[in-house]
Amino acid sequence: MEKQKLGMSTDRVTIRHVAEHAGVSVAAVSKVLRNAYGVSEALRKKVEHSIDLLKYRPSMAARAMRGRTHTVGILVVELTNPFVPVLLEGIDAGLAEANYKAMVGVGRAASKLETSMIESMIDNRMDGLILIGPQMSGSVIADYASQIPIVAIAHHEAHASLYDTVNSDDFLGAQSAVEALAARGYRDIAMLGYDRSDSPTSVVAVAREAGYEAAMARLGLGDKARIIRFPHPSEPRHRDFATLLAASDRPRAIFCWSDLDAIPLLAACHEAGINVPGELAVIGYDDCSVAKLPAVSLSSINQSPQELGLRACDLLLSRIEGRDVAQHILVPPEVVLRRSV
Repeated sequence: MEKQKLGMSTDRVTIRHVAEHAGVSVAAVSKVLRNAYGVSEALRKKVEHSIDLLKYRPSMAARAMRGRTHTVGILVVELTNPFVPVLLEGIDAGLAEANYKAMVGVGRAASKLETSMIESMIDNRMDGLILIGPQMSGSVIADYASQIPIVAIAHHEAHASLYDTVNSDDFLGAQSAVEALAARGYRDIAMLGYDRSDSPTSVVAVAREAGYEAAMARLGLGDKARIIRFPHPSEPRHRDFATLLAASDRPRAIFCWSDLDAIPLLAACHEAGINVPGELAVIGYDDCSVAKLPAVSLSSINQSPQELGLRACDLLLSRIEGRDVAQHILVPPEVVLRRSV
């Protein structure tokens, strides 16, 4: 046996054993395990070689034995989306009931910043993490989930085994949006999306686009289906709205992937003198607080953000208590019709 050859006991191999075998510090091994930024390839290979030889497996239980901090880290992509504060209220309510506190970090849709913040939260001994709309891949999240309990919201990865997910049923929600427009007599229905070339396939827009295309096909409108892509939401798009509205082939109705685009689209229609819904019908996704204002009156898909937050909190707390079988929850969305259709 490799452990016996190395003069070690046959008890569970610890991180200290790995450090001694590799000739490095425990902190160095921890950085490699966390895939921390700045770790050299030489150090990584040395530590991974020792891990393989010793058959070391990081222990979540060992972490728990150091004592809980009753603190949860929450990482969000950005705070400008009105949907996010309501979601955070749901999470906070669940945590408060269990006597947990939260530390919130903003990733700004930058994967390097996200990973850096996750590592800081791990280093500060958070008991678990909730990721909202993470821009990193599922494999990266899984690496961190081997070190700390994680639940991801607005991240579709139904086959993930090391972490949980809670989502609006975005596929169903998009279908419902198209069906609501078709029920009002609209046939030329386009979807307004964005350039996803730099986004992982787990983002909500992917499921919403699939739902849109499926509904159009089922309604016999597949030949009219088209997804209009704007630059990423973080970039200015005033000119894109103006170009869309001035186009000779402008659709009769538009399903926007998010209220983040639906509300500016309504504003652009107002500026261009285009009557909504007389000349263009619009439906969004999120049903944010602005959509509900009488002056805006945007039809939208309500994804119950408070329920999403509470469900994510429940899953994380059960993860912290030791559950290790992944759960993936889809919350049914609801169509809310207002004057825009």
